[in-house]
Amino acid sequence: MSYKLSVLRIFTRRWPESVEFYRDKVGFPLSFIGEAMGWAEFDLGAVSLGLERFAPEDPEVAELVGRFVGASIEVEDIGAVYERLTAKGVEFVGPPERQPWGGSLAHFKDPDGNVLTLLDRGT
Repeated sequence: MSYKLSVLRIFTRRWPESVEFYRDKVGFPLSFIGEAMGWAEFDLGAVSLGLERFAPEDPEVAELVGRFVGASIEVEDIGAVYERLTAKGVEFVGPPERQPWGGSLAHFKDPDGNVLTLLDRGT
């Protein structure tokens, strides 16, 4: 039996703003949107990013909004991506930082405060 990561889910209270953020500001290709069901999916290659609308009546989901999701999005030129997204108003925790293993990381926030990581392996 084999496994593969298919979708990384992010929960949102701010549905329209979050869809616009990932589609228009960050530039992730939107492959599906289901307004009625509160699901949007962005094609990131081998793994999709799924944006799931928060249901206020579900207290378990409420705890998931705005938490670090552990998503790393690989880019070729982190400096250029950082500059482009910053110019579009994307909030970063800080500028790209070189890591001891040779690559660089930069963390940005979505409208709900979820933090995603840009990863440049530096190869």
